[in-house]
Amino acid sequence: MRTKLSQFNFDLPESLVSQYPTENRDESRLMVIHRDTGKIEHKIFKDIMEYFDEGDVMIFNNTKVFPARLYGRKEKTGANIEVFLLRELNNESRLWDVLVDPARKIRVGNKLYFSDKEDNDILVAEVVDNTTSRGRTIRFLYDGTNEEFQKELSHLGNTPLPRYINRQAEEIDKERYQTIYAKEMGAVAAPTAGLHFSRELLKRLEIKGINFAELTLHVGLGTFRSIDVEDLSKHKMDAEYFKITEDAIEKVNQSIASKSKICSVGTTSMRSIESAVSAEGRLKAAEGWTNKFIYPPYDFSIANCMITNFHLPKSSLMIMVSAFGGYDLIMEAYKVAVKEKYRFFSYGDAMLIL
Repeated sequence: MRTKLSQFNFDLPESLVSQYPTENRDESRLMVIHRDTGKIEHKIFKDIMEYFDEGDVMIFNNTKVFPARLYGRKEKTGANIEVFLLRELNNESRLWDVLVDPARKIRVGNKLYFSDKEDNDILVAEVVDNTTSRGRTIRFLYDGTNEEFQKELSHLGNTPLPRYINRQAEEIDKERYQTIYAKEMGAVAAPTAGLHFSRELLKRLEIKGINFAELTLHVGLGTFRSIDVEDLSKHKMDAEYFKITEDAIEKVNQSIASKSKICSVGTTSMRSIESAVSAEGRLKAAEGWTNKFIYPPYDFSIANCMITNFHLPKSSLMIMVSAFGGYDLIMEAYKVAVKEKYRFFSYGDAMLIL
């Protein structure tokens, strides 16, 4: 029997879609799901300490979100446009793949102007290619150093909050739509399971003897792309760049050998490690692009527990979580989450699956 998209639907009241983060990172709610017994517990995120012991390892995605949403205007007409930076194609020539809105007004050869709040023109870009109906390739016309260019982008750009957060990005989002361990710039969306970790909580986990393994997966907009096929075996994921270093491999494989807990913090960490499994069922070094789509039934090789947020119905993220936690148990957990008014999506509450 094929796994069908419609199996992963549920009614989600709009009021449960969280528009702002909790006041303190580690004080969001935490649903704990025990796969062996089916038991569901209700906790606060910092209670996660209770479930881990010395020698266990947590796998974090250290990607850093860059301020990818730019507001500008078109030459001559002055029409307002939004440009969403997807990825840098060429560092030297400052070529970028972008989405533009409204797309119908933007053609090859058009110049786009980006100003700061004082209306000083800081950056100019030229459209050099049409890639899709909304997508374009643009070249920034900038003569300064790469460091200066990145500084200008950072100055002009806005935090790329997902569309289901129905507001403009605010000052609070610069800090809170970023994990505290973010290092490697390159994501246009945050690995949201990691947003619950505070510096204090990480310190307490470290003192308890929990190891931290870091990898990088630059989260793209494909994370939010809807699935358009009923037969999940026909769905194609967008490719995302990832990298797993020797340091992470050593920590994770050591925990596998000692039969400790190996916790994937988020679906992006899970995609990465499942894209880098050796023939012996160990984690191996890897760098490149992954378009791995995980859906039930699936045998996971590395992690034996995971932390994740509550996701959109019929999304690739919810489907992966169902593969890990078990379809029936996760569907039941989501029913409970709606009934108990858990907060959903990027700024929402968390789930720990043991």
